[in-house]
Amino acid sequence: MIRAVEFSESEQNASRQHPHSADDDVRRGPEVAAPRLVRVRVLRQDAPGEESYWERYEIPYVDNMNVISVLQQIAIKATSSDGRRVAPVAWDCNCLEEVCGSCTMVINGRTRMACSSLVDKLLAESADEIELRPMSKFPVVRDLKVDRARLFHSLERVKAWIPVDGSFDNGPGPRIAPEDQEDAYPLSTCMSCGCCLEACPQFTKIEVVRRDDETAEDFDSRRKAAFDVGFIGAHAISQAMLFNGHPTGKMNADERLAALTSQGGIQMCGNAQNCVAVCPKNIPLTRSIARAGRAATFWAIRKIFDR
Repeated sequence: MIRAVEFSESEQNASRQHPHSADDDVRRGPEVAAPRLVRVRVLRQDAPGEESYWERYEIPYVDNMNVISVLQQIAIKATSSDGRRVAPVAWDCNCLEEVCGSCTMVINGRTRMACSSLVDKLLAESADEIELRPMSKFPVVRDLKVDRARLFHSLERVKAWIPVDGSFDNGPGPRIAPEDQEDAYPLSTCMSCGCCLEACPQFTKIEVVRRDDETAEDFDSRRKAAFDVGFIGAHAISQAMLFNGHPTGKMNADERLAALTSQGGIQMCGNAQNCVAVCPKNIPLTRSIARAGRAATFWAIRKIFDR
């Protein structure tokens, strides 16, 4: 027997306004959207000279993330994608606005600054995961942190500064034409990030290991001697041209040109032009190298006839 069911007028009106469908039970359930995950693969190394290994992580996606944000989330979570508790990844950073140059690493196979590498663009390149590796041309301290002592030693070799005798007032300095200022300014934006060195085929890795019976002074001297044999790098060549073009810096131009023509100098440049292609500041490095080659040639010829 089928029993008739009577509905009140209010129930009938509600039914007409909101007709029931078979999917209502699904729609009315709690809407829990799974968070979008960013998959990251990091080449890790626990200490200098040890074997490297890959480790994967998954972190929630957030709008406008950069690689530094990703590494910070990995450090907070401290858990790999397979659920293991791991030590936070080590990396260098400081300004977070592409000024200090300390956060350089190899991201998705290309050397870049981590602070200005946006996750959205990286995912457009590789939707599967973001790959982070330390620079290959410098000794690894730990994980993504490398020892860039050779980079700064190259700047010392070319005396990339203007010596100051004291702090007393010498009066106004020499005037510089606006055209010369505009020409020199791009070179002054170099932040010693090392991108040009990582991309350069002539700049090869030099890693000197301290001996057990060696003092810190002896090790530092032996390491600098090894650095002097290798290619000086595009960054140092460009800085030498910057200061040689300055009215005050010209006083030490001969010392810089002597360094540029010594072992590991400009003659080792193969003109691959990778440096200018990866420079985050768009510095005209190849133009500096061409100017340095011309200046070094004239300087060397002059030295022959000055004997």
